[in-house]
Amino acid sequence: MPCLSELQAANKLGFASEAAASLTSHPTHKITGAQMPEPTTPAQIRAEYPLLADNEGVWEGIYRYYDAESGKLVDQHLSRLICRLTDDPRYTYHQTNYYYWPDGRVDTRDFPAWYENGRIWWDNDLIKGWAAPMQPDDFHRSTCLNWTRKGEEDLYLYEMIQNSADRTLRARTWQWFRNDKCYLRTLIDEKFITRDWQTWTDMSPPKLSLG
Repeated sequence: MPCLSELQAANKLGFASEAAASLTSHPTHKITGAQMPEPTTPAQIRAEYPLLADNEGVWEGIYRYYDAESGKLVDQHLSRLICRLTDDPRYTYHQTNYYYWPDGRVDTRDFPAWYENGRIWWDNDLIKGWAAPMQPDDFHRSTCLNWTRKGEEDLYLYEMIQNSADRTLRARTWQWFRNDKCYLRTLIDEKFITRDWQTWTDMSPPKLSLG
């Protein structure tokens, strides 16, 4: 299986630097657009976007990356996502992703977001995009996301998230498009750990097997 550096050389993933990021660091990506969003509250999101609120807490799982043409597994790593609703009126939703590779490399990605018109929005120095509940979905389990990566105008991604009815499991699919052609797919399987993200302190890798 190719290592991450080989993938970077092929300009496929490009999200983890060779110098591993510290788990204790939280790079902050703030809104870069000229217009700031209207202030919102966690209560407003819980009332208007309950599926997003159901995802608040700590999730652990596995990311697997597959070449779209060959179907070959080209990378995989463990993950811990901390999804939180905050009292910051600008960035009411805030997600931090921690990635862990078997060889000890780690990466941290921080995504403050605002809520507006039924969606959460990102516009920072890394990505620009949105997430919204899929409509129609009679079971209220599905979320759709779209984003572009800054500096790579020919690249965009779509993601689908399906929550289990009891909100304890998530299955996620990323489809990576370059010049409108899908070249990579990411399959993500996650388990809900706790709602209490405020007191979470464990930054060690999740106790999961990549198989």
